[in-house]
Formats: sequence, C-alpha cells, structure tokens
Amino acid sequence: MPKYEHIIWDWNGTLINDAWLCVDIINVLLEKYGKPRLTLETYYKVFDFPVKDYYRRIGFDFSVTPFEKVGTEFMEIYWQRWQECQLQPGALKVLQTNAEKGMSQSILSAADIKLLHACIDHFDLSEYFVELNGLDHHYASSKVGIAKEYMHALSFAPDKVLLIGDTLHDYEVAREIQVDCILFSGGHHPEYKLAKCGVPVINSFEQLKY
Repeated sequence: MPKYEHIIWDWNGTLINDAWLCVDIINVLLEKYGKPRLTLETYYKVFDFPVKDYYRRIGFDFSVTPFEKVGTEFMEIYWQRWQECQLQPGALKVLQTNAEKGMSQSILSAADIKLLHACIDHFDLSEYFVELNGLDHHYASSKVGIAKEYMHALSFAPDKVLLIGDTLHDYEVAREIQVDCILFSGGHHPEYKLAKCGVPVINSFEQLKY
C-alpha cells in the first residue's frame, strides 16, 4: 500500500470478528418473536445496511414490533457479549505495521460511538488511530454522512486515502468519498457478494501489499 498515507478502517467484521455473534443474537430475537432462525449462510445472503431493511427481510413487521424496540434489544445483548469476540487474525499485526511505516489510520463505523470507544479501549488499540468515527445511536444506518464530514476534515487528498471494510456498504461509502477500497471477506459479507464491486477482495490481512 505504498501510495496511501491514510487508511480508514471499518470496525465490525473487519477488525473485530463479530459476524458469528450477530447471528447468535438475531436468532435469540427471532426465537423470541416466533420467527425462523438464520444460519450463517442465510445471514450472508440477507444482511446489509441500513439494518432496518435487513430486519424487514428476516420477517419483522414494524407495525407490530417497532424497529426501535428490536434494534435496542439486539444492542443490549451485544453490549453484554461483545467481549466474547476477538480481533480478526492478523488485524493487530497490520495495524502495527502501518504505524511503523508512518501511516495514519482511523476508524469509520456504523456502531454507536460509545461502543466503539469501549471496544478500542478493551483491545488497547487507541495508539493506532488518529480518529474514531461512529454514530450517535445504535441503529446502524448509513455511514455516508459521517464519511463525507470526515473526508472534508482530513488533510489527505482522496487519492492518498484507502478504505478497508467488509460489506457492500463500505464500498458504497468509498465510492461516495472518492477513495480507493479493499474489501475483506472474513466479516459480514461473503466473497461472492464483495466480488461484484470490482475492487480488490482479500480473505486475509497478509494479502495486503506493502
């Protein structure tokens, strides 16, 4: 990645391995409300942003159960269990390598900013990031708005910035802010989905070239 001076990382699914936990939690809610459970394979097919649309696809009727209710229930369980998750294999090493090479790094996440700070503190990663960008709520809507604000504040030209994420939405964000993108297939979207974007797709951080 010699041409880049700044990397914008996604968090969930990219640096932290939490797709399995999200499937566990949504199945708790699906059982509670009498709906069919998801397998990981089905989750890969239906999950996307905004998550409100994903909840509709898996059977929630918001006229019966408001999205705010089930979304809050999901995040209450996630808050209780996220420390069961580990960083993705090789994530810490790539952050360290980038820092050693003088590369600036930040996080752009659809997570609640309070949760994001808690995660970064837990994994002792704060030294690697110049900025943490998240949402001020826990409903995982679009990241485009905060991405545009952040790019406006960054001192780097778009051609010097790389975004690394794990979903189609990360690609959409990169396109909106006109930066290059690499997608990681070990998170919330599988390789067959990510490949449609026409950008490099990796299944290991060891594939990042320096």
